[in-house]
Amino acid sequence: MSFWRNIAGLAVRRPDAGDCADCPATRPGEDPAFSTAVTALGAKLAKADGRASVGEFATFAQVFQTDAASERNIHRLYDLARQTTRGYESYARRLAKRYAGCPTLLEDVLDGLFHIAAADGAVTQEELDYLENVSDLFGFSPLVFRRLKAVHLGIEGEDPYGILAVPHDAPDEVVRSTWKAALSEAHPDRARARGLPNEFIEVAEAKAAAINAAFDSIMRERKAMALEGVA
Repeated sequence: MSFWRNIAGLAVRRPDAGDCADCPATRPGEDPAFSTAVTALGAKLAKADGRASVGEFATFAQVFQTDAASERNIHRLYDLARQTTRGYESYARRLAKRYAGCPTLLEDVLDGLFHIAAADGAVTQEELDYLENVSDLFGFSPLVFRRLKAVHLGIEGEDPYGILAVPHDAPDEVVRSTWKAALSEAHPDRARARGLPNEFIEVAEAKAAAINAAFDSIMRERKAMALEGVA
């Protein structure tokens, strides 16, 4: 699996101008600050549940594959970073500041962190707290985090309004327009058109499914409430 490699491997191209504004001229995959921050966030996430081990680098390496020349340095940084969760906030703030104009890329980073957290089959509350705080430091609203959480951990029991990131009292037309915009943003065809690898397309498919399911749930609930009102 090469999920993180291909996040940084936006290295072969600059972020899509339609997704980003005022990003650094350097491609993320060629930006040492990006690679360092992403590696540290992934390593410190491994420590979030208090059970970091040397063997966890193998899991990380599956997700964030580096070129041979960089692997030794990445391994050293990972080993140092995983000793404690302390300081992860500074890495998150650094990424947020450097890529403030590219929220799509920051969301890709969160997608990758969720992917790593779920790699052992269970996401602990400590890991969720870590991910939520990173999301907050990236500048995402609680509703955005709830949507990402639902995409990666399932939407069962999730508030569909949280998945669409709309208030409960939003008019139908706002819900509908938000659904269409979110679906357009997450549509797998867009990922394919950008030349992104299969891992990104799979995430896009999951996002699109969650967005459609949320919209259907809201509309069904509102229709049922309207019928009850008439009765």
